Amino acid sequence: MFSQIGYWICVPFAWLTRMFYSWTGSYGIALLLFTLVVKLVLLPFQLKSKKSMLRMSRMTPRMKEIQAKYANNKEKQNQEISRLYMEEGVNPMGGCLWSFIPFPILIALYYIIRSPLRYFMMLSVDKVTEVTNMAVGMGLDLSTVNVAYQQINVTQFVSEHFSEFSAKFDGLINLNYHFLGINLADIPNQFFGTFPGGGWAIWGLMLLPIVSAGLNVVMTMITMKTQPSGADQKSSRMMLLMMPLMTLWMGYILPAALCIYWISQSLFSILQELTLNKYYNKILDREETDKDRAKREARMKKMEQARTNYEQQKASMKESNKKASKPQKMESEKRSKTNENGRVGQRPYARGRAFSDDHYKD
Repeated sequence: MFSQIGYWICVPFAWLTRMFYSWTGSYGIALLLFTLVVKLVLLPFQLKSKKSMLRMSRMTPRMKEIQAKYANNKEKQNQEISRLYMEEGVNPMGGCLWSFIPFPILIALYYIIRSPLRYFMMLSVDKVTEVTNMAVGMGLDLSTVNVAYQQINVTQFVSEHFSEFSAKFDGLINLNYHFLGINLADIPNQFFGTFPGGGWAIWGLMLLPIVSAGLNVVMTMITMKTQPSGADQKSSRMMLLMMPLMTLWMGYILPAALCIYWISQSLFSILQELTLNKYYNKILDREETDKDRAKREARMKKMEQARTNYEQQKASMKESNKKASKPQKMESEKRSKTNENGRVGQRPYARGRAFSDDHYKD
């Protein structure tokens, strides 16, 4: 079941590689074009994650402030960082998915390279067995060849006797693994005993893993410049540093054709990173300028609104005080008039007799 699924995963990549080989007649150029098309297909999906990564890199100072402010409260720290992500519209996991996409492509390409009869030429399992048996019958010795790479040896033998095989089998392709004087079907570690002899064919074979690892280092350094710093990013940075070492090691134990893929992958990735960094940094600068301007305008508007509210409240309080003081004044005036008219000798409206000191004397 899983082998069948893997076969159908390899089908589109094999078709693409075979099409480029039929156009160019060069296995190395076919791999270069294959890598370029894959990069272009994945580019639209990587654009958003790239912008998000650059935005996160610019958020690093604010994140450090939050971490320092809430160093003793991890829960509050995580809440504030999450709120910051929401405010900036950033998904911290947005770029993780796309970083793993090259791995299944690499695995599919590995099977296409090591099993050209089955995947590159799309022959059935029975027909592959028939071609292999015919090659062995014609003198091909597979006893010392790793089982995983027997189809490569059979394919090269078929290329040397193509007229005889093509007359009996349909669907065969005269596949030439040579590119720039190097046999891309060879595995570099199998030629350590020949090095430094063997001319350019061996020297070039030994240099391919080094070149691929070196370009991977350059790509890693460019990528790390846009990586946000912090404890959560240490693991991703460690993985980026490990990739060149893995590329160097795998370059010596796998067919050299994979080094061509890694070299072209790194070259296109470097060009993509430099272009996208320049492009999105301009956009983010403009967005931050617009955002700062919007913040200033919002702050000024808020201050103006607060000033207006203050003036309205002040006028309202003044009017209320004025209305409250008017009855008090009238009451005060009334009391003043009453007291004044109630004095002895100044009571023109009082009833009864006027006070007399002799009224109660005998």
